[in-house]
Formats: sequence, C-alpha cells, structure tokens
Amino acid sequence: MTAHAAAPEHVRRTWTPALVPAALVCLAAPVLFVVQVVWLGWIVLALAVASAILVDRRGGIAIRPARDAEPVPSIARDVFLIALGQCLVSLIPLKAELDDAAFVRFTLGLGGAVVLPYVISRFVFRDRAIRFPWRGGGRWAWWQWVWLLGVIVLGWLILPFYFVTSGVYMNWPVVDTPELIGRLFVGVGAVGIWDELFFVCTVFVLLRRHLPDVTANVLQAIVFVSFLWELGYQAWGPVLTIPFALIQGFLFLRTRSLGYIVTVHLLFDAVVFGVLVHAHNPGAVSFFLV
Repeated sequence: MTAHAAAPEHVRRTWTPALVPAALVCLAAPVLFVVQVVWLGWIVLALAVASAILVDRRGGIAIRPARDAEPVPSIARDVFLIALGQCLVSLIPLKAELDDAAFVRFTLGLGGAVVLPYVISRFVFRDRAIRFPWRGGGRWAWWQWVWLLGVIVLGWLILPFYFVTSGVYMNWPVVDTPELIGRLFVGVGAVGIWDELFFVCTVFVLLRRHLPDVTANVLQAIVFVSFLWELGYQAWGPVLTIPFALIQGFLFLRTRSLGYIVTVHLLFDAVVFGVLVHAHNPGAVSFFLV
C-alpha cells in the first residue's frame, strides 16, 4: 500500500467540481455545532457525500477500487470520511463537563471520529492519506522555537481578557478542588490533541488532495472553529479561533510535524487552563493581568 499525497499545488484548482462536496461537508459543521440543528446537519453531510459521488462518476474514478488496482484519490471517499467523523462527534453533547460519564462520552465520540476514518481509509479503501507524522521534517528550526514562546506570550496577553470580560469562562464548570482542577487539565489537553488529529491530520489532509492548500485550510478552519464554538469558545471567540485554526494548518504544511502543532496547541491550552482556574477562583494568586 502506498500513501496518496496531494497533487502538486500548481495542478490543484479551487474552482473545480470537487469544491462543491468539499464546501458542503465543511459547511455542515456550523449547522451541527453552532446552530445545533443536528438533523439538518446530517442532511447537509448526506448531500456532500452524494455530490462527491457524482463528481467521481463524472471523472471516471471508482469509489471502491478493485483489489488489484492502485487506488486513486477520490473526493467521494475523502468527503465520506470527513462526514463520518463529524457525524460521530455530533452524536454527543460537547458541553464541557468533568464527571466520569463526560470523559467516557468524549473518549468514545471524539476517539471514534479519528479512529474510524483512519481504519476505513487504511484497510477498506487501501489508502494511506490519513497519517500522523509525529516528527515530520526532523529537528525544529529557530523560528519554530520562537513561535512557541510567541504562543505563550500572546495567550497570556489575550486569553484572560477574552475569557473574563466576555464571561465565556462560565461555559466551563467551576473548578475549586484539586480533583476538579486535575480533571480540567487532562480534559483541556486531551481535546487539544484531538483537534490536531481530526481537523488537521484528517480533514485538512484529505481536502488538500483535491484543492489548493489555502482553500483546504480555510475549509478545515470552518469545521475547527464550529467545533470550538459548541465547546465553549463563544461570544467573540471566533476572532481568536479562526486565526489559530488557519495558522495550525499552515504550520503543519511547513513542518510536516504533528508533534510540533500539538506542542503549539498544548502550550496555548496550558494558558487556557490557567485562565479558567483563575477566572473561577478570582481570589487566588495569579500572574494574569485581568
């Protein structure tokens, strides 16, 4: 089995028939996670898959390649995998909770959204587009280390103002005991890692096989930001989460390293964690300005 990477950038065009199903499968995310009309979101996902099948048929691409044939990148297969992941996530409420049932729910729903598309792509479609390159291009360059410091500084300056003045910290449960603080730390970090596994290593990677990198990145950001909205990053949160999603996709292209973008995300989430603890315990000692 071979990995089927994206075609060279110069041969990928935005205005192709593949844009229709790609846009539909990503625009289903605001319906599912922002408007939260799940049945309508499922209809949009179904339309995305159906239109992708039509695009493949017009292009003469087999949806299920013969066993002895080399699989060719298929918009129908890739859109189906993205739709499957979103559908699984939509089956669980994304309200931030810290009890045991919530941890199980998130593990099954979010875990399935990564594992099932990977397994189906690898063993049913015989395709290795979905991969998780931890080290990527090798040692980190100087600018990568600088950006890690920049993430901490920017998070320290911006996130307290966002969470406290908008009141969105109330979308997360009160954490006023060591056990709850520990659970919040684990939960925030685990969801942050999942974000990169699904939105970048699955959605973005699959879309860029058919569309230019910029277009694919914008589309994955729609899904990314919609998920974060239901999770709790509301009010003017998209002003922060949209650039973050786009930058993460760009960094993955530059570094080819899941390890790097996960590190960036975990540093950002470490600041989020600190702000949430501070916001729910305003009398505690804090290094934040708000």
